Amino acid sequence: MALWGGRFTQAADKRFKDFNDSLRFDYRLAEQDIEGSIGWSKALVSVGVLTTQEQQQLEQALNELLIEVHSNPQGILQDDAEDIHSWVESKLIDKVGSLGKKLHTGRSRNDQVALDIKMWCKQRVIELQHSVRQLQRKLVHTAEHTQHAVMPGYTHLQRAQPITFAHWCMAYVEMLERDYSRLADAYARMNACPLGSGALAGTAYAIDREQLAQDLGFSFATRNSLDSVSDRDHIVELLSTAALSMAHLSRFAEDMIIFNSGESNFVELSDRVTSGSSLMPQKKNPDACELIRGKAGRVMGALTGMLMTLKGLPLAYNKDMQEDKEGIFDALDTWQDCVDMAALVLEGIQVNVERTREAALKGYSNATELADYLVAKGVPFRDSHHIVGETVVYAIKQHKALEALSVEEFKQFSDVVEEDVYAILSLQSCLDKRCAKGGVSPLRVAEAIAEAKQRLA
Repeated sequence: MALWGGRFTQAADKRFKDFNDSLRFDYRLAEQDIEGSIGWSKALVSVGVLTTQEQQQLEQALNELLIEVHSNPQGILQDDAEDIHSWVESKLIDKVGSLGKKLHTGRSRNDQVALDIKMWCKQRVIELQHSVRQLQRKLVHTAEHTQHAVMPGYTHLQRAQPITFAHWCMAYVEMLERDYSRLADAYARMNACPLGSGALAGTAYAIDREQLAQDLGFSFATRNSLDSVSDRDHIVELLSTAALSMAHLSRFAEDMIIFNSGESNFVELSDRVTSGSSLMPQKKNPDACELIRGKAGRVMGALTGMLMTLKGLPLAYNKDMQEDKEGIFDALDTWQDCVDMAALVLEGIQVNVERTREAALKGYSNATELADYLVAKGVPFRDSHHIVGETVVYAIKQHKALEALSVEEFKQFSDVVEEDVYAILSLQSCLDKRCAKGGVSPLRVAEAIAEAKQRLA
């Protein structure tokens, strides 16, 4: 049943109907459409369109329909309705007859769909925040058990300074905290109810829209009807948050892929998140991480597509905006799947402590400590930087680590070096000295873990 047939004398071409209809994807808004319809039925009582008895009859029928939807959501797809709004209305009419035709009084599909997608997005924000928190907890748990695992930190994929695997984990906890907060910010802005805005100019009935907003779980009603039906900022914000978070997850996945490689051998991923080769029986591939990395482009593409759809649209509603749903549905599903998969990747991870420590001892990652040592002896940092650079060149030629050089060898480059240099060149000293807040010292990492556990409890 189409909701707009009276103006037309010819039936729509089947090819146009297939092109135009959205039930195949917007069926996911069935719960929100029904809940919104219950809220609207109550508002219609307040303006005398429905009696209390009629409203109760409609609400009972809508609740019955909601139970049917919950028991078989895919069953909606067997219908020939144009969209979820017309499906709900036709099913309601089947249940209560002509009374069901009164429900759409004063309401447009424009404010109806704006309401439905906002309600759906609000629900997904809560679910996504839960998944993000779960991943953060997995990272903190992993950090707590790998505080002793010293490894190289990298810049430009070159060994830079020693860190711990725990410190690496906590870096991603911080990234995800920003993702979580962006979800909270987006939720606050989308928590305005558009229902009662009509097609674009508002409803002709004196609906108390603030009460309606409260009834539907919103903080307040939107302030401008024209903006209300054409606003899709909340979708763009969620897509933007998803795209940025997927960039974080993709970096996590890339790190894991590198750490899991035969060349690094820092970690071994669980059999539960890896696969084998159809030809090479020795292979254990990090497919979960590679898929996370690959799916990032898909989510970022959804954001770009939505921005391109909106950028040239005049006010108010245009059918182009139907393109918002498939993108947001797929992007948020993909994002949540990837967040959950990243948590699963951490469940069975094994850190090769001996190998990470061996790597941390290589690459002259204690060179900065030697420069700081010279500064403490009164050498200006710029001079000490040059001196240490020359010392590293010498050590490379001698095939020695810095800590393996004798005092006499050090003195070729600076006569302030004494026996006390060796204490500061140890891995433990390198870590301990990074004791400012946010640093890699064991004390600071332990504090960061404790603070995160408290925050995430």
